[in-house]
Order: sequence, then structure tokens, then C-alpha cells
Amino acid sequence: MSEKGEVDLTGAKQNTGVWLVKVPKYLSQQWAKATGRGDVGKLRIVKKGNQGKPEVSFTLNEELTVIEGLEGKTVSAPREHPFTMQMVGGQTLAVFTENSSGQSEERSDGSSSGSGAGAGPDKIALEGLVVQRAECRPAVNENYMKLKRLKIEDSAKPLRLSQQLDKAVTNNYRPVANHANNLEYEKRKKEEGKRARAEKQQVLDMLFSAFEKHQFYNIRDLVEITKQPVNYLKEILRDIGNYNVKGTHKNTWELKPEYRHYQGEEKTEDDS
Repeated sequence: MSEKGEVDLTGAKQNTGVWLVKVPKYLSQQWAKATGRGDVGKLRIVKKGNQGKPEVSFTLNEELTVIEGLEGKTVSAPREHPFTMQMVGGQTLAVFTENSSGQSEERSDGSSSGSGAGAGPDKIALEGLVVQRAECRPAVNENYMKLKRLKIEDSAKPLRLSQQLDKAVTNNYRPVANHANNLEYEKRKKEEGKRARAEKQQVLDMLFSAFEKHQFYNIRDLVEITKQPVNYLKEILRDIGNYNVKGTHKNTWELKPEYRHYQGEEKTEDDS
């Protein structure tokens, strides 16, 4: 309660009594359409005799009777709404109001609740204790039956509709049977599957011949030169070569020192 501030108990001190009335949903929706602080209707209380119960009814303002439905359909809401009075019983019920930022609000009796000082904690005020309960029901007439029919049609209307298109929708995000990356991968796998393993000595001869021309090769170039499956080629390379994981020639293969035989080394040996 500290976050909300203190509770204004002026309504309790003044012994203010209020009515708790249950109204139809469409009626509260129509009230919300009222502009400004204008009247939404008139409440009529007629008491017959000293012992009889009072007859209470509410008449909706005519400008608030138009209700719009789906597909532009409109009906007129019932204007007359008789009350069914009920006793409070042993319950103790109260009505509170809350004003954001401490803004003042005028009560029905003309008094003001809240300080009106601008921004501040939310103000909670006790408007009064419930002394009478009632239920506001529309008078059953032609307008009411039309309203019920409109509500039933709106509730039966599907939220999603299927629509037949005259032509296909084309855009950049249409689904494809297979993506380009998958097609390339499958093509590469087929090519590797078609490559028959050659004799190990034949593959060694091709590798030594290639390394006589260049000292470093990546695996893709060696696969292209030897036309051998990658895994098979790597098994042979592990026997005769070293794989560079860092440095200038990262991710390349070169021959082990005992297998190296370059033209530059031959010339050096001849000179010596």
C-alpha cells in the first residue's frame, strides 16, 4: 500500500451509499463511445406506495444505440433496460477509485478526490459502501432480437478464411525443392563415389611428381591432381607428408624431410 499512497476515506466518513449494477457487455461498450463527460442515458426510479419495491429502469441515449458488426452490418441496441433488484445480504462491499499521478477527480456529489498537484503516487479513494445490488437487463423487443442475431453471426464467423487465387503468388521467398548448397554437396559426394581407388604406389608416384613442382599443396588441389577420394588420399599423405596447422603455409601439405627431393637440392649437391 505504500507504493499506492494513502487511501482517501472521505466516502466512508460521509456514509456514501452506492449501487453495484451488472450490465450487458454491449451496453458497457456503448458507454465507452460517449464523447467527453456527456450523459449515456437516464435512470428512472419509480416507487409505488410505501411498502412496494421501487421500479428502476435505464434508458440509453439514442446516439449510442448504433452497434456495428462484421461486414458493415449495423443494428439498433435496445434503449429500455429494466433493473432486477437484489439484496446485498451479509456481504460488505465497497467501491474504490484510483487516479494515476495524483490527478484529481470529481465525485458524483461534487466533491473532489486527489490533490491535483500533478505527478505523484497513485491516489486510491473509497467512494462508498454498496447498499444495493441490481442487474440491468435489456427489454426483449425487435431491436434486442436483431442484436442477438448479429452477435451470433459474428461469433460464428471464422477468424481465418480460405481464398482462391487467380494466379500464383511469386516472390523471392518461395519454397524450393532443394537448396544450392545441398545440391553442390550431393554432386561432390557423387563425384567422390565414382572415383576408384588406384594402387597406392601409383598414387605415391603422382604425389611425388606433384611435390617436385611445388613444395606446398592444399588437399583440394591434390584431390584434383590424383583423382582419388579424400579419405584415401589423406591416409597416404600421413605416411609421406606433414600437415601445416599454422604459419605462412597454414592448412597445406608438404613432404616429410626424408622424402623431399627438389630440383634446387639436386643442383646444390652437384655443385658440391
